[in-house]
Amino acid sequence: MKPLPPGTHAAEPSLLDQLHNCANQGWLRRLDSALAAFMLEQDPQAAPALLVSSAILAQMEGRGHTCLALRSIVTQPQELLAWPDLAQPALSRLWQHLPSELAGWLAGLRASPLVRCVGLQGPAGQTDAPDAGQPLVLGGSQAEPLLYLRRYWRYEAEVANAVLQRVTSSQSLDQALARHWLDRLFEPRLAPADKSLPDTLEPVAEGALVDWQKFACAVALRAGLTVITGGPGTGKTYTAARLLALLFAMHDQPAGLRVALAAPTGKAAARLRQTIDASLQELGARLGSSLDLTAFAQRMGAAKTLHALLGARPDTRQFRFHAGNLLDIDIVIVDEASMIHLEMMAALLRALPAGAKLILLGDKDQLASVEAGAVLGELCRDAWAGHYDLDTARFAQSVAAQNLPPALLTQDALATPLAQQTVMLRTSRRFGNLIGQLALAVNTGEAQAALNLIANDQSQVLQLAEQPSVGSILGLALKGRPGAPAGYAEYLVWVQDRPAGSRTDARQHAAWVKGALQSFEQFRILCAVHDSELGTKSLNQAVQAALAQAGLVSPRGEWYAGRPVMVTRNDPELGVFNGDVGLALPGLGPQAALRVYFLDGEQLRSVSVGRLAHVETAFAMSVHKCQGSEFLHTVLVLPQWGEKLLTRELVYTGITRARQCFTLVQAQAGLLEQAITRPSRRASGLRARLGC
Repeated sequence: MKPLPPGTHAAEPSLLDQLHNCANQGWLRRLDSALAAFMLEQDPQAAPALLVSSAILAQMEGRGHTCLALRSIVTQPQELLAWPDLAQPALSRLWQHLPSELAGWLAGLRASPLVRCVGLQGPAGQTDAPDAGQPLVLGGSQAEPLLYLRRYWRYEAEVANAVLQRVTSSQSLDQALARHWLDRLFEPRLAPADKSLPDTLEPVAEGALVDWQKFACAVALRAGLTVITGGPGTGKTYTAARLLALLFAMHDQPAGLRVALAAPTGKAAARLRQTIDASLQELGARLGSSLDLTAFAQRMGAAKTLHALLGARPDTRQFRFHAGNLLDIDIVIVDEASMIHLEMMAALLRALPAGAKLILLGDKDQLASVEAGAVLGELCRDAWAGHYDLDTARFAQSVAAQNLPPALLTQDALATPLAQQTVMLRTSRRFGNLIGQLALAVNTGEAQAALNLIANDQSQVLQLAEQPSVGSILGLALKGRPGAPAGYAEYLVWVQDRPAGSRTDARQHAAWVKGALQSFEQFRILCAVHDSELGTKSLNQAVQAALAQAGLVSPRGEWYAGRPVMVTRNDPELGVFNGDVGLALPGLGPQAALRVYFLDGEQLRSVSVGRLAHVETAFAMSVHKCQGSEFLHTVLVLPQWGEKLLTRELVYTGITRARQCFTLVQAQAGLLEQAITRPSRRASGLRARLGC
């Protein structure tokens, strides 16, 4: 069939049938083809481009994109969709209905009353259409037109506007006082920086090594938003603790300083609080009575999940805190910000008072959020390049006594307001070890270097499974491997060897539960996909069966003592959120029923198994879901099926979950190299809105 001319309407009935067939085959979701059917129902004259692009847009949103890059779908559909080879004939048949040029797609979209055109000039110079509740928004630019679902276009605009307002909001600062406290909080590394700075950037000397942590704290003093990024071991939370001490020291009424610590998951929030507490304790001991950081830490309260901070409510996406009911807060520090999706970031920014400071901490190179958006990655995509202007360079010298390297300075349009409030920590205490070196090789796209590190390791820290199979994974799950902590047997033996006193004594029971939870955190199997033989679903079933055969668990139904579970849906009423991981264990009492116990820092909380409807077994977890967690020994499984979904960020995130040992299981040779050479990039218009 010949392509229809640009702007042609009246889609053939077979087109919708083809989309439904693609959904039946699993190449689209049924939700995706249903959106196309809805469009045709609402607009019987819908162009083929509208029906196909709406289905693909829905699929892209499900993969984490906030919009559909129309130029890419016209010119590189196979690469963008990543459908299997088996689907290529069906894709070719779909494309027979469509214009061959981008102009034809745009004409078909503009012609529909279901599409609002924003920022794109149409025929005869027609510009923005009024907002009439259209389900789709056509935005972006002439060079890069983007198609959005209405709510994601709104979230993106909201985040961009709020970020720009905060990075450009100048906050009063006593620079002399700031320098005094920065010098006390950070011990000098080298000789003091030269206090003079020429009027032009070129003559600035390279100077000594920059204390990026000190610079980040100084930068955070001057505006309402600061982004601090860096890999594992670069000291992001260490920096945040010193920033808190700095803000406490400089506040007019330090006793009234209101601070909130938060993270996307309960485990990440607990780790943030633990690290902050330890750092403040160390600082307090060094500074003595001049700064009562102990009392300050006690007043901060527990770190919370973002859902808890914003006041998640049952049966609604709306939070208790919003633009009409702001958080009563001065400072918010959010760790693991790479996990924050676009909708959540919009909600967080919406709920912050204008004068509050927001500090985002995270590794820009980790996997983006499970849901749509890659906000942290977009905010600091070019953080490595600095793009600092002359004012920031002078500020670094006068307040933090730091000479920024000339290579990181610029006088052109790249010196955006956002760049001035973004700091990349560049020195890692972990990249000296083998796991750190492997992560660095992956992150820089050096596939051969990564393979050599694994092949040449004699210390057994890194290992590539000799015979990749489900059997080899089960062996690791049961017994671990030489040079690495044991698999799941250790925590299950702990569960079985329950002290008699823990049945009736609350303190002994709590100690036994904590021991089981802490032991479970030593080992984890991480998967790239849910389905397939090497996906989370099948591996969880296989591991459970192997443990049962070994006598380590006794599953007589869905629930049994020692079953690890991950929450899959937020339930504010129960206080559990998507991604929380706990263990099913007997409660206190001789005949106590099973409860699921969660550990937040040192605090235990539990829920009856009968009340947890949305959980899944968690011997094997997705790489996405394990962000914010670390394990002594991590096994990363790369399947052959779904290999196009394997990316550099997924492998990097899996590797950096390991503290002591890392094992790679790949279904066939070459998958690791393929993933390393495939960086992911989610479609978004956020950076363009921010002027980047």
